[in-house]
Amino acid sequence: MHAKDILIDGYGRVREEVHAAVADLGPDDLAARPAAGANTVAWLVWHLTRVQDDHVADAFGLDQVWLSQDWEERFGLRLPRRDTGYGHSAAQVAEVRVADGGLLTGYHDAVHAQTLRVLRGVGAADLERVVDERWDPPVTLGVRLVSVLSDDLQHVGQAAYVRGLLQSAAA
Repeated sequence: MHAKDILIDGYGRVREEVHAAVADLGPDDLAARPAAGANTVAWLVWHLTRVQDDHVADAFGLDQVWLSQDWEERFGLRLPRRDTGYGHSAAQVAEVRVADGGLLTGYHDAVHAQTLRVLRGVGAADLERVVDERWDPPVTLGVRLVSVLSDDLQHVGQAAYVRGLLQSAAA
């Protein structure tokens, strides 16, 4: 198995878990906080998708799906165009509200499709290419892709946890 196949599998697992975390939740549940200031399912899924979109597009010199496919307009958030949610306050988290979970999964699916397109063309030598020299040591493509995958898995796990808390409270 090649490294790119492992990455493709990993990002596919994120997609599956995003769909599971959002499935059948209405707008109130997507925006619900299990505690004051906590992140919502909607914010967590939006954020992990924005980070994947931003970082993968940057690493491969592509346009972000958020901007190039009008997802920014579809969401209609009162946030800066290129905002990924990094460092958001509780008030900014509350800004990420959606009327339907399909908006979240639709955006995630579009980002996933772009991620798969680029991953399918990655060779072993490509993973060694430096994509960010602001760090010591500089960040390679392979490290960046694993970092995004790790971040995505953490956030989708948090979304699943919040979903579970909401469902247990309703029972």
